[in-house]
Amino acid sequence: MPRLFGRLLGNRAAPNLMSESTNRNSPAGGRHHAVLAGFLGWTLDAFDFFVIVFLYDTLAHEFGVSKSAIVFTTTATLALRPIGALIFGLLADRYGRRVPLMANVVYFSVIELLCGFAPNYTVFLVLRSLFGIGMGGEWGVGASLAMEAAPVRLRGIFSGVLQCGYSIGYLLAAFAARFLLPHWGWRWMFWIGVAPALLALYIRAKVPESEAWRQSRAASTGQILRVVAKEWKRFAYLVVLMTFMMFLSHGTQDLYPDFLKEVHRVAGTRVADIAILYNIGAILGAVLFGYLSQAAGRRKGMIAALALCLVMIPFWAFSRNLGVLLAAAFVMQMGVQGAWGVIPVHLNELAAAAARGLMPGLAYQLGILFASPTNTIEYALRDRVGYQWAIAGFEIVTIAMLIVLLLIGSEEHSKSFVQSEGSSPR
Repeated sequence: MPRLFGRLLGNRAAPNLMSESTNRNSPAGGRHHAVLAGFLGWTLDAFDFFVIVFLYDTLAHEFGVSKSAIVFTTTATLALRPIGALIFGLLADRYGRRVPLMANVVYFSVIELLCGFAPNYTVFLVLRSLFGIGMGGEWGVGASLAMEAAPVRLRGIFSGVLQCGYSIGYLLAAFAARFLLPHWGWRWMFWIGVAPALLALYIRAKVPESEAWRQSRAASTGQILRVVAKEWKRFAYLVVLMTFMMFLSHGTQDLYPDFLKEVHRVAGTRVADIAILYNIGAILGAVLFGYLSQAAGRRKGMIAALALCLVMIPFWAFSRNLGVLLAAAFVMQMGVQGAWGVIPVHLNELAAAAARGLMPGLAYQLGILFASPTNTIEYALRDRVGYQWAIAGFEIVTIAMLIVLLLIGSEEHSKSFVQSEGSSPR
């Protein structure tokens, strides 16, 4: 596939893309387009994923299956994400960031559209699995493009902005569940997912190719893989780190709407309102702790966010007062996404230059593969210890492990990505 892609787009297209970006945008002028493209891609990808968390009961009834079967479709989506990270990451390191990102956006948009036409559970499960390939490819390519474009002194805050696209996608899904679902039905929740395909046009028109990629471009796909193999210890560490980061995010987000319905008897429309609220907290947290990481360091910024989560767990899981529950959910997601807001810059700074499109994205998505049973595990624990202890206990262990991993890990704060960047960062 990479060889075919190269014949179609790489060998001839790379010089043309360089020329186009030089003519359309100065390096400084094109930076905000690159960051915006990465942010929008992740936002729309997350929207397409999170639509389903508001439809567990609806889809179970529609397809005549148990709710756990619908929950399993999220596991299937998460499990196939490493395939997308491998395919699109290799393409991004070999042929540039722009074209693979455009292809990825079109792919996951089309699959999302088809989900709305699913006639039965089997077809729906297959489509959600295929969607995982597209979701897995977007983050690594979009993050490398954005972080390579961001000025060194602003990488932390741009990292937070990029990652909060995940929360904004969740927020948009909550809006859709609140205002679209009651009037138009569940299929429209997926049909509007074709809209992200328009982002490809924006990338084509406005986003310049990465200068860092041009300077460190590998001569072959084999060379990229050899670079990753050489860095295997660091790569393995990143995979373990990302596995527990996935436990953190998916363990606090995916089943929380169902938790509110089942334990607190909150109505579906009210759950959507609560999800909107705590995702606003997540957005604020991602930017705040991303900014903090620029001053205090990547690991200290993440540990501070995790400590906030740990303090909130008793109120987030066990409070019987709805007002306290709302406030705790808001602050909890500030901490969760605060830690996540540092991830794009942290992983890209730790990655080898010639494999920056592949290493962060593949580590991220392998983490998702190993953490893909999160929802199934928590749902099973619910039957043994109750919903509240299931989510609380799972996250206490997760947060403790993350703090240990960060303490024993390393960072390369403000590492230069391009030759001219170290002398005069902008």
